[in-house]
This record gives sequence, structure tokens and C-alpha cells, in this order.
Amino acid sequence: MAQTEINWDQQIPLPKLSPFHAKIAVALVALLCFINSYDGDFVFDDSEAIINNKDLIPSTPLNNIWRNDFWGSNLSSNNSHKSYRPLTVLTFRLNYLIAGGLHPVGFHVLNIGLHSLISALMIDMFSVLIGGLAYDGNGNRLNHAPKASLLAGLLFAAHPVHTESVAGIVGRADLLCALFFQLSFLTYCKAFRGGRESEEKFSIHWIAVSLLLCAAAMLCKEQGITVLGVNAAFDVLLICNVNVYELSQRLFLRRKAEDVSERVRTGLLIRLALLAMGGASMLYARWRIMGTGPPAFTEVDNPASFADNVFLRIVNYNYYYSLNAWVLLCPWWLCFDWSMGCVPLIKSAFDWRTAWLLLLWCFLIGLISQALCSQDSQRRRTLTLGLVLLVVPFLPACNIFFRVGFVIAERVLYLSSAGYCLLLAYALGHCCGRWSRCKGLLRASLLALLCVYVARCALRSHQWRSEQSLFTSALSVCPLNAKVHYNVGKNLADRGNTSAAIKYYREAVRLHPTYVHAMNNLGNILKERNELVEAEELLAKAVLVQPDFAAAWMNLGIVQNSLKKFKEAEQSYWNAIQFRKKYPDCYYNLGRLYADLNRHLDALNAWRNATVLKPDHSLAWNNMVILLDNTGNLAQAEAIGREALKLLPNDHTIMFSLANVLGKLQKYKESEGFFLQALRINPNAASCHGNLAVLYHRWGKLELAKKHYELSLKLDPVAPGTRDNYNMLRRKLDQLYRTTPP
Repeated sequence: MAQTEINWDQQIPLPKLSPFHAKIAVALVALLCFINSYDGDFVFDDSEAIINNKDLIPSTPLNNIWRNDFWGSNLSSNNSHKSYRPLTVLTFRLNYLIAGGLHPVGFHVLNIGLHSLISALMIDMFSVLIGGLAYDGNGNRLNHAPKASLLAGLLFAAHPVHTESVAGIVGRADLLCALFFQLSFLTYCKAFRGGRESEEKFSIHWIAVSLLLCAAAMLCKEQGITVLGVNAAFDVLLICNVNVYELSQRLFLRRKAEDVSERVRTGLLIRLALLAMGGASMLYARWRIMGTGPPAFTEVDNPASFADNVFLRIVNYNYYYSLNAWVLLCPWWLCFDWSMGCVPLIKSAFDWRTAWLLLLWCFLIGLISQALCSQDSQRRRTLTLGLVLLVVPFLPACNIFFRVGFVIAERVLYLSSAGYCLLLAYALGHCCGRWSRCKGLLRASLLALLCVYVARCALRSHQWRSEQSLFTSALSVCPLNAKVHYNVGKNLADRGNTSAAIKYYREAVRLHPTYVHAMNNLGNILKERNELVEAEELLAKAVLVQPDFAAAWMNLGIVQNSLKKFKEAEQSYWNAIQFRKKYPDCYYNLGRLYADLNRHLDALNAWRNATVLKPDHSLAWNNMVILLDNTGNLAQAEAIGREALKLLPNDHTIMFSLANVLGKLQKYKESEGFFLQALRINPNAASCHGNLAVLYHRWGKLELAKKHYELSLKLDPVAPGTRDNYNMLRRKLDQLYRTTPP
């Protein structure tokens, strides 16, 4: 089990640091790479997982995080992605509690700190996987590959593919999963502290702890279960020193059972059985929690998995693998999303891109043959364990066992990149051993590679600081990705630049003609610009493509209402409500339609439904008060207004409407109080000054009426009726001045 000093390790042009100083150096490099993302915004998926996730709010019962998915949806819902990560959501909730709200700095700082810690712990993993597991007389673990493990740790700390996991707050799931993955592996190593006899004398206690840490990793992200495969490979290859190639030859040639049993001992079989039972139990529990059904993904999410031809499906999967390998090898083309046309499907075996997957498999086969058939036992173990660490964590994303909801996702490479860094460090170490005369050049090359990595991390993490820079950076990487154009357009629209947003929304629809969300957003902008005919066409097409798209039905109803197509608008609103039972905004707009049609009772019922579903729906409350006021139901209007203010005590629009009602009821003092309170909240409301002036005019407080008429006209010189009322008051005051004796 113990390994001797590795000769090529000494040739690596890096200083030989103590374990503590090596970890500090690696942690500082990790910090340097991503520190400029510490004050970034919430971007991309952060809006759904954090901003809109009610499970983070302290008032939400803590038990909800164990019943809901990563995005705050109930796991039993058909719309749930079934991503069960309660420990990750718990850390988001702690961030919220500590910061007293949704302040992104605390979220980002914790992510950066986690990556630094993981990078430092990687040295311990690499030292075991490269140099073996050995202890001194005091029970301290020895590092027989200090320079190689340091180099691999530096490469991992600075690899640009980690930017999404570190700079994107949602990447916390990958970071926590990786941390518990490491702890599970290192704890498994602790089961073998008895020297060379540890193959048979091992600690069940530490194996049990390792399984618990594996479960914790899985509760952070599903990928965590793959640590069991790494632990098993470590046990077989390093603890039991099994030559896999030789063992397979013995089995293939049907050698005697005694020959095989020399290699596979009882202790190993017991440990593998424990790992298998633990893994099976976790998978069963996960399956039950998920509702015994996989998440539903669409062709847009993963087009290759919907290909009818099995051969082409396999070819595209392998092409995706080659792209993942390229991202690890040359992490320059990075994108926040690789779906929707970013990677066009290979539809023929003669497509030139098939050369990439052939190249990938030629390289892998050569590496596997070296890992299995080399005469050097240390090379066999290192290469095999490196491949295991590269491939096994990637298995949940490979589409073999189940369909995944993405084409390429840089975040899933966070753990696999550790295997790549180990193999790269091994290759660089052997180059240094062979070309020892060029140490200066090799040292400069290593330094240059690390500097390029650090610079790329700094640039990419800066792009992740805001949605504007993140989305626009993807235009040059994935110009065919409709989602990229959609997100750029949405960001522009949110910032008020609707003219530029239209351009990107149109491009998104051109690239993906059935992109219903782009159609919906473009239709909304055209509606606001009064281009109603085209808006109706787009929204009608959106609901034709996706009949249960409730928001598009509601927006279609608004457009049809504006076009005076009242019957069609009413049907569109009811369609929206059919597909989304709790839809207060749709009830509000339905109420507006009924009000336009003078169906007052229906309008009031619709607005009341809106307030029942959303008690703080200010517009619905206000419209009820105004409608009742206009129809002469002043007592009912007063009651509704007071009810609304109990729920929305600082809503100046409701105060204004209620004040008008009270004025008509000749409750002048109360009316004055609500007007003044509304003006304290919104002092520049010309209509409020004007109506308060009318109240004073009726009340006989003519000087106060004059003051507020003048304030209203100063704020809005063309306010309808205010000028006439003011002139009427002036004439009345002049008449009073003439009749009043000096």
C-alpha cells in the first residue's frame, strides 16, 4: 500500500513546500482568480434559485427545504426539475439570515471561500492518488509527491472552467458537493491506518462516516454519489494493489479460483459490498423523494436525447463529450448556456465534426492502455485513478443512465476537472523528468500556463459580475444560441432600452421559431409601443405552440382588449386562469375588461378574486374603490378602501381614492387626513393637491384651497379641470374681498 518516493516528482520546477504552506499557496491562488466577483450581482439562474425562492425567507417554515426542490417548487409538481439539494438551500438561507436580506456580497464571498478551501484540500487527495497512502511512526500521513500534488492543486485552483461554479451563486451546489466528496474520500482513507495489513484490518467506523459524508454530498448535488466509485477504485488499485489488466486476463483465461483469490481478498469484497449497499440505499431514497419519476425535459434542453436514430443519438452524445474535453483542455470559449442551437446536431456520419469524437476516443484508448498495461505499477495506478476521477464524477451528466436537461454545463466539470489536473500534472512531471536540461524553459512554461489560467479566471469572473456583461459575452461564443439573444434582449428591456431589446428578441425567434418566451416578451414590448396587430400575431402563435402558457394567454387578452376584441379577450383571460388557477394579475385584467364593458358586478368580482389570491394587489383594491365611487356606492367604496388600507397602510393611491370618497360623504376632516398622508408619501402628486384643493373649496377653507390649486398647477399646468376650478375660486375670493369692509 505504501509508495516510495517518486523520482519524477523531484524534477518538477516548483519549490518543495510543507503541507501547510502548499495549501496556503493554493488557497491564495484560488482567491486571486475569483476575488473580483465578490461584489457581483445576482445573475442568470440566481433569480430563480435565490431571489424568487421563498424557502430562503425566515418566515417560511424550515421544513419546506426538505419538501421542495432546489428552486423552491414542490417535488411532486409536474414543473419541478427534481433537483433535491436541501443542504445547499440551507446555506442560502443562512446567508439571508446573516446579511438580513438578499445582499449578494455575502453569497459570493462564501462561494469564493469554499473554492479556496476545496482547492487546498485537493492537495491531500492528489498526494494520495499520486504518491499512495503511507504514514509515519506518529500516524501522520506522508506525501510522497509533494511537488506533483502542489502542481495539480494549483492547476485546479486556477482552472477557468470553475468560473460558473464560483462566480455564479447557484454554483454553490457544485462547491458543497465537491467539499463533501473530498471529505468522504479522505475519510475513507482513514479506514486504512494500520500499515500494510490494512487490506484485511480496516475500520468499519470510518467507512460508515465516509458513507454519511457521501449522503451529505448527494444532498448538496446529485453528483455527490459518484464518490463511491472513486473510493472503490482507490481501494482496488491502491489499497489492494490489484493489477486490473492481469486480473481480467486471469478471469478471461479461466485460471484457478485460488489464483484469482490471491488478488481479490475477503476484506476488499466486504468493503465493496458496504459501498454498494450504501449507494443503493441512497439511490432508492433519492428515487422515493423525487416521486419515483424523472424530471420532464424538452427537446430544447437536450436535443440529442430526442433524436429518433439511435446511432445519431450516440454520435451526438460522444460529440458532447469531446466538447467537454475541449473546454477542459482550452477553457477560452466559455458560455453561461449551451442550449438552443449553440451546438447544432450532427445529422450525418459524414459530418466533419465526427473527427473530434474519433480523436477523443483515440486519445482515451491510448491513455487507458497505458493505465492498464504499463509495466510501471506506479504509472498504472496514477493514470487509472486520474481517469477514474475524470470520468466517474461526469457519469451523471453523460446521458447514459438518464436524460439530462442540458447540452453542455461547465459547472458539472468542477469535480471532473480534478482528474484532468491530476493527469496534466503527471504528464508535465514526466516531461520535466525527460527534459531535465530544459528546466528553465519548463519553469517558464508552467508559470505562463498558470498566469494564463489566472488571467482568464479574472476576466471570466468579471463577466459574471452582471447579467449585461455575462449575456453579451456569450454572443461571440454561441451566436446561434436563441437563449443568449433572448437573455440579452431581456436584460436590455429591464434597463428600459426596448428598441435594442426588440432586435435581440426578433433574432431569438428567428433562430428558434417556436421560442414561446421570446414571442411573449416581444409581444409585450410591441403592445406597449401600440403595435397591436403584430403583438397579437406573436402571442397567438406562442399559445398555439404551448397551449398551457398562461402568461401568454393573459398578454394576448390585454392586446385583444386594446383592439376592442372583447369576446376574444375574455376567452383568453379565462384560458390563462384555466392553466394557472392562482393568477391574480389575470383576474385584475379581466376586471378591467368587464369595467370597459360596464359589467360592474363582474368587474368587482374579478378584482375581489385578485385580492383574495394576492392581498397586496394595490391596483385591484384601488380599482374597486374607484368603480364603486363612480357608480355612487360610496358607503361600499369607503368600506373597501378602509379594508385595503389595513393590508396596505402606506399605499398613497388607495389613500387618495378613499379621501375622494370621504369628501363626497362630507367627512371632510377624515378626507383631509388621508389626502395629507398621501402627500407626505408622494408630495409631487399634482392630482392629490388638486383634489385636496377641491375638498377645501367645498369645505369653505378658501385660502388653503388656493394654496393647493397653485401647487397642483405648478406641478401640472395642464391638469384637466384644475385651472377652471382655480379661476372659479379666484373670482369668489375677489368678490369676498370687495364685499368685506376694510
